[in-house]
Amino acid sequence: MTGRANQKLRTRRAIVQAAADLSRTGRDVSMSDIAAAALVSEATAYRYFPDLVSLLREAIAGQLPGPDEALASIAHCADPVERVAAAAEFLLRHVLTRQGVVRAMIAGTIARPAPSARPGLRFGLIDHALAPEEENGTVEPAVLEQLRRGLAVVVSPEALFTLTDLYGLDPEDAVAGIVATAATLTRATLPPATGPAS
Repeated sequence: MTGRANQKLRTRRAIVQAAADLSRTGRDVSMSDIAAAALVSEATAYRYFPDLVSLLREAIAGQLPGPDEALASIAHCADPVERVAAAAEFLLRHVLTRQGVVRAMIAGTIARPAPSARPGLRFGLIDHALAPEEENGTVEPAVLEQLRRGLAVVVSPEALFTLTDLYGLDPEDAVAGIVATAATLTRATLPPATGPAS
């Protein structure tokens, strides 16, 4: 590899690392902030990444836990209501600690929508929470799919920010409200659990 190629690789890595570091702070994140942290110009950052969303997607790719890891505490729980509540709680706490990057990702993908442009943590958690119901086959697939869609709306950063930013709720109250709503939706849709409790 030539010296110029090595320099380009180092610059790219510095930009990605700066984005990853800033994403952990919870503060607002912009391309100019990332460029400054990486000690490059904003124009240089844009030469490596066409937009903020693509940079953030790469920067946080290795930071997101898988559903198994995120929901390890309820691995042996058969109650779908408890599983969904745990998934909602995990996602919303994650959003609160990373809300700067989450807000930037939402803004970027609303302005320029593209399939799978944002990380799928929410959908992975919901699927994992409902996996036992799908595996035991006691619930119609169409019913489960409708529940997934409903939970995708409720268990979301958009719902959290609606309650905190527009409705004026304290973040803790907003999280509690969304978790309760997700549990109510699940309870109303699925039959009671018959397996062992956690």
